[in-house]
Amino acid sequence: MKRLVLHLVLISSFLSAGFAQQATMAPPSAHAAQAQPSSADAIWADLMAGNRRFVSGKTKAVSVIPLRDGLAKGQQPKVAVLACSDSRVGPEIIFDKNLGDLFVVRSAGNIADAIGIGSLEYAVEHLGSTVLVVLGHTRCGAVSAACSSDKMPTANLQAIVDKISPAVTKVRPQSKGADDLLEKAVVENVHLSAHDVITSSPVLRHFLHDGKLTVFEAVYKLDSGEVVKLGEISGSSHE
Repeated sequence: MKRLVLHLVLISSFLSAGFAQQATMAPPSAHAAQAQPSSADAIWADLMAGNRRFVSGKTKAVSVIPLRDGLAKGQQPKVAVLACSDSRVGPEIIFDKNLGDLFVVRSAGNIADAIGIGSLEYAVEHLGSTVLVVLGHTRCGAVSAACSSDKMPTANLQAIVDKISPAVTKVRPQSKGADDLLEKAVVENVHLSAHDVITSSPVLRHFLHDGKLTVFEAVYKLDSGEVVKLGEISGSSHE
């Protein structure tokens, strides 16, 4: 426990040198209501309401200039998102959100290395994000590459496949054909990615254990635009 406290103190000292001014700024007056604490379920319900608007094509109109001007003073996103880099899976768009609403980390296959995890730690520790969404999507190219078992043409691409391969290995025995394998691997990769992020970060585990962070696992359906919740990790469920 002493090591964890020391770890948090060191991280806080490091980040505060470059980021603390931004993180401690009062939120824009237009978003004062967003600064109030909300339960994880309420935040998720709000994301789902936005996704339903996106699916129906009836997204909200936003006055961008006042919003942008207000956010120049600071940010307090309630939600951090780890998503795939796929150009069809923009979290702000599919959840019908705007500037300042989501802190987004994206990579092929919705996986996170040390830099991605550090970015999520910053969102939770210094910006006050209380929800993390790990978001995969159907027919993911990175997962498909891992399913192929082919050697990738570069070391960097191979690193992505190597990170996803354990998910493929786990579901391959119960899969029936290539399409079924890909579908199951996409889901399993979301679970594995969420687990990796938590186990690799003492900071996120600390907030999860204290009930200050909830992780939602979800998959975005390319055909319909719908986001489907797969599961939820909270302090009680992770113990």
